Amino acid sequence: MTATIPTKTSAEIIYPDSDGKPMSDNTKQFELIVTIQGGIDALYKDNENVFVAGDLLWYPVEGDNKTRQAPDTMVVFGRPKGYRGSYQQWLEDNIAPQVVFEIISPGNRMREIFKLFKFYDNYGVEECYFYDLKDNELIGWLRSDGELNYIESMEGWVSPRLELRFETASGDLEIYRPDGLKFLSYVELSRQMEQAQQKADRLSEKLREMGINPDEI
Repeated sequence: MTATIPTKTSAEIIYPDSDGKPMSDNTKQFELIVTIQGGIDALYKDNENVFVAGDLLWYPVEGDNKTRQAPDTMVVFGRPKGYRGSYQQWLEDNIAPQVVFEIISPGNRMREIFKLFKFYDNYGVEECYFYDLKDNELIGWLRSDGELNYIESMEGWVSPRLELRFETASGDLEIYRPDGLKFLSYVELSRQMEQAQQKADRLSEKLREMGINPDEI
């Protein structure tokens, strides 16, 4: 069962659903954002109390519509799935996103990156992951003692919350589910499904040649 969350508490303060900024600066960044958001959403598709969103504005402070960020992907445990124009934390049992991902493109400046990190540090994110497309570098922070602390080695790192494993040795960011399956793009998933269907069709044809109706098995 999904839920529709109210989008504002009063007529006086408006919390815009858009910050006017593009979701991505290039096609590779967009594809990776969609792959991460979709992969995590699929992983928790049967858990109604895990909300996963991409490029959704998060307002942590009631009455303040200037303090906000839109993580490329954010994961919130303890909140129901459902439509939201923005994530207004005071309407969500005051639960902050526990995990956020940012895909850094060549257009991102160091000042912007630092501002993002400080926002996530200040407002309670537990795990924070920044991936630099240009340098194929994954940087992570994990909260302990009330602050986000740098993770020394990210190669093979497993997220404590999501149980996802991260690899970059291939030259690209690869993410693996707890069951070992790799996050795939929509094109890769489509090809995989086509191959599976072709294999099933060949098996059905072989069974019919043997006088067996595959539909009756």
